[in-house]
Amino acid sequence: MAFLGSAVRRVASAVRPPLSPLCRTSTRSYSSEHTKEKSVPYEKTLKQDAGAASGPTKPLPRSADVVVIGGGSLGCQTVYHLAKMGMTNVVLLERDRLTAGTTWHTAGLLWQLRPSDVEVELLGHTRNVVSRDLEEETGLHTGWIQNGGLFIASNKQRLDEYKRLMSLGKVYGIESHVLSPAETKDVYPLMNVDDLYGTLYVPTDGTMDPAGTCTTLTRAASARGATVIENCPVTGIQVRADDLGVKRVKAVETAHGTIETPCVVNCAGVWATKLGKMAGVNVPLVAMHHAYVVTERIEGIQNMPNVRDHDASVYLRLQGDALSVGGYEPNPIFWDDVSDKFAFSLFDLDWDVFMTHIEGAINRVPVLEQTGIKSTVCGPESFTADHKPLMGEAPEVRGFFLGCGFNSAGMMLGGGCGRELAHWVIHGRPERDMYGYDIRRFHNSLTGNQRWIRERSHESYANNYSVVFPFDEPRVCVFQERHGWERPGWFQQRRTRSCELKDYDYYGCYDVKKNENYKYNELLGKEYTFDFPPHHDVIKAECLSCRHGVAVFDMSYFGKFYLTGPDAKKAADWLFTADVNKKPGRSDAPLCYTCMLNKRGGAEADPDGEQTGARFLQPSPVLLLCFPLFAPGDAYYLAIGGGVAEHNWNHIRTVLQDQGFRCQLTDHSEDMGMISIQGPKRGGGREGILQEVLDTDLSNEAFPFSSHKVVKAAGHQVRAMRLSFVGELGWELHIPRDACLPVYNAVMAAGAKHGIINSGYRAIDSLSIEKGNAQVQALARGAGFHLQTEDSIPFQGRETLEKQKEEGLKRRIVCFTIDEKVPMFGLEAIFRNGVPVGHLRRSDYGVVRTHTHTHTHTHTQTHVTYKARAHLKSPFDPENKRVKGIYA
Repeated sequence: MAFLGSAVRRVASAVRPPLSPLCRTSTRSYSSEHTKEKSVPYEKTLKQDAGAASGPTKPLPRSADVVVIGGGSLGCQTVYHLAKMGMTNVVLLERDRLTAGTTWHTAGLLWQLRPSDVEVELLGHTRNVVSRDLEEETGLHTGWIQNGGLFIASNKQRLDEYKRLMSLGKVYGIESHVLSPAETKDVYPLMNVDDLYGTLYVPTDGTMDPAGTCTTLTRAASARGATVIENCPVTGIQVRADDLGVKRVKAVETAHGTIETPCVVNCAGVWATKLGKMAGVNVPLVAMHHAYVVTERIEGIQNMPNVRDHDASVYLRLQGDALSVGGYEPNPIFWDDVSDKFAFSLFDLDWDVFMTHIEGAINRVPVLEQTGIKSTVCGPESFTADHKPLMGEAPEVRGFFLGCGFNSAGMMLGGGCGRELAHWVIHGRPERDMYGYDIRRFHNSLTGNQRWIRERSHESYANNYSVVFPFDEPRVCVFQERHGWERPGWFQQRRTRSCELKDYDYYGCYDVKKNENYKYNELLGKEYTFDFPPHHDVIKAECLSCRHGVAVFDMSYFGKFYLTGPDAKKAADWLFTADVNKKPGRSDAPLCYTCMLNKRGGAEADPDGEQTGARFLQPSPVLLLCFPLFAPGDAYYLAIGGGVAEHNWNHIRTVLQDQGFRCQLTDHSEDMGMISIQGPKRGGGREGILQEVLDTDLSNEAFPFSSHKVVKAAGHQVRAMRLSFVGELGWELHIPRDACLPVYNAVMAAGAKHGIINSGYRAIDSLSIEKGNAQVQALARGAGFHLQTEDSIPFQGRETLEKQKEEGLKRRIVCFTIDEKVPMFGLEAIFRNGVPVGHLRRSDYGVVRTHTHTHTHTHTQTHVTYKARAHLKSPFDPENKRVKGIYA
């Protein structure tokens, strides 16, 4: 008999006597060879004896409205929700048996609290499906067990994180309790609590059974008309180009026939990348070995809650009268040669890799020291660059949807994501804000960049159990990273503290030398806090320079697009809510700050929390220096926040395709830089620093707010726009790439005598929320100033918007200010008379008014009694005088 404690000692001493047959391991290997199956902790799986089925379990139909590929958690949940939403001509294809890939060996844990309101809602739906809905529909039990969950905190910061989760959970009615070490011992008598700071206990967490869940899902889907076919591998995806040259899904090929279909949903897990290649679609994920061990019987463990000890990077899943022990290690094994014949199979467990989890488990539950190992389970799982799933329609091919890359959380997220994916397929978009999961969040240059995918996926895996701090940034970039784009967060005040850029070191794993004395990592570490960060004073100084003097912001990460061609005006009218075609009536052309809606009236261009939006310019006879020559027709210039630029690029392109507009969208983001000069006294005007740089009159009369001109700066043509995102007098300069440094240097030289400084995005966050620039749903934000609802011009989402307007607002944006200097970051609960009524969407500290500012949705007619002031208008310069250069 092998025991957990002895296994640790054997590995540590490099002595490897034979273990029992169920836990015998090989030496460390990165081979893709798999072993015969081992026991998994479920009463049943969906396996069949070899040769029991030589072909498809059902005849293939000639056509289908949707073909879902992959019979794991996501595939089964998606086909179930498609059928439940009324789409009956749906086919699910599984190459082997249901759950054969990665789902069959999953631990099946469901934790309801996550640091995201959307994820809490997704998890809540999964729980409802497996614990209630399916049993009511089919009369079958899915295997759901509600035994509760414990989150372990070994330090104050970890408990602070859990308290934030608890606050958000209360908004959604999730019962949770912060327990002392003694109270934790009462709940879990076998636990060592000597080193605990506290725990978070969620009584309604539990576990799911893969076979029971997937069987019941497909039975319910079949009852509604869906067709589930097993033993039918997909061999190809046919793609055609329509009359406009747009690539679209045509059919799914198998060894047993072809199914004509306009829509494929890729739920193939670690095999999703290969399936994507069949259609010419990049699927940016990697496959890794992910493991746990199952113990022998433990006296007294029955009915104990599941445990996540994040600081020890280990989880303990109750398995009847035993435990499953697993976690996330810093040196996971990559599975580079993914095999198509890997079904109901497992790898040998590498004890060198897994040892860290056993040490943590024994510390937390000491009885494990003398507990035998019943079986080892090491299978493949797919992981992504930001530890978020890949969902939505692929940019490369219309009708090819992704539902993969679930980072070992496919069971717990499956219900919520399956529903959203079904809604996406049927209605063209999800019901919830799924931007964080949308494949379009990644810039197109990254989805095929294997080095970036591998390094970021490894970092995300290794940090999966790390505390989620408000200002976390990955090690593989400098400054802030937003879906592939880098931007400055804040600027060091002393040049001697600059940081050298080094390659990613994989935390010293895989024989890669760990970076030592790396200043950038040290800076990141200092930011890991739920209090005000150590560089708060630096950020405050940048904010005050902008409010009282002048500051320069590098906005070059913004997306910069041209919309051109014969139908560009028609397209602009349909895409954008504001009238972007007003006659200038003067030498300067007006800017237009506008929304871009989807069919449901939601804002596409302004995802919540991003200081973005789309600014559109009236067609001008003066071309930018980098503007390409094109056939006669209207032309529009679009500037969109870099974090959402790829998403909006694809949204616009999709609308152009669906409406058949004869125009082109071209991306010039890499061809142009963008700096913003903001400040009350020296940012502009006849005596401002820009007057020394630009060859045009910058007075209010000659260059009014919300207008633009093509001018010369330092001998180079640039487009100057008078606008502000922080509520000050300021201009943006959009600069051809080769002219960026000369123009920037000229601005800094002219501003040197006025104390000009560089400022970063942390200052923007504070300044913009102080001004009240939060973006959410179009009507909720009261953004009528850029909605053309007073005229008759149709635009996408107009009918829905007008209907919402007639029915009256049910939610709106409210700004709260708190007198105390309290760090808040968003997602904190709002209480009215002790009852949670909502949560904060975004929060930051306003350095000028010295308040904590927050923005949130709240139901109308709800009076907030929390110790804060509620504002329906921005408390800072509510009349917008400062942006017009009026400083009283």
